[in-house]
Amino acid sequence: MDASLMGAPSAAAGDNPTSGEHRMGTTIVGVCYDGGVVLAADSRTSTGMYVANRASDKITQLTDNVYICRSGSAADTQVISDYVRYFLHQHTIQLGQPATVKVAANLIRLLAYQNKNMLQAGMIVGGWDKYEGGQIFSVPLGGTILRQPFAIGGSGSSYLYGLLDHEWKEGMSQEEAEKFVVKVVSLAIARDGASGGVVRTVTINADGVSRKFHPGDKLQLWHEELEPQNSLLDILAAGNPDPMVQ
Repeated sequence: MDASLMGAPSAAAGDNPTSGEHRMGTTIVGVCYDGGVVLAADSRTSTGMYVANRASDKITQLTDNVYICRSGSAADTQVISDYVRYFLHQHTIQLGQPATVKVAANLIRLLAYQNKNMLQAGMIVGGWDKYEGGQIFSVPLGGTILRQPFAIGGSGSSYLYGLLDHEWKEGMSQEEAEKFVVKVVSLAIARDGASGGVVRTVTINADGVSRKFHPGDKLQLWHEELEPQNSLLDILAAGNPDPMVQ
């Protein structure tokens, strides 16, 4: 995987660690369950070696029934999403019905492949349609397209392959799938310095779309992780006479 997708500072950053391109050294996940799909992502965006946005939304709507998880260069993935959203809107008007997940994923793949020398974008497309139900497509750096029962991407993915191989199972319920993706992203946040913040999830099925938000201080703790503590500003605002004592 390209180093820029692993949370490394951009070469263009030079000596100024805040002048790099906005990148999402990221953890993104998509899983199929019995009836639909669940997408999840962390929320940390970095500029060079600094966190530029700790609560960004990396799950973007393409149509009413298709969403995309974005990792890599924030600008690259945003412009791909904008183009594809426009094309799918025109496609829906012409056909008189919603675009399928496969059509959306192939448009993403087409843009990523034709511009592979200029883009740094790894994406997961997930959605539901009446023809094939819930589907997950992975479009990694370079523009390959793979349909998979689950997919992971971003810098945090290197910590997750064993967990997904061991614990993902066919026929999960919606509740099981939602809890599973939050567990997966929380592990990546614990292990990967370029992933962090909150966990956002999007569930897509025949009934529509539901979004959920999981604050960072409510996520599962892993081996030797410390309990969340108030920041120094929170302690001072509370009037604690000794800010170093909880």
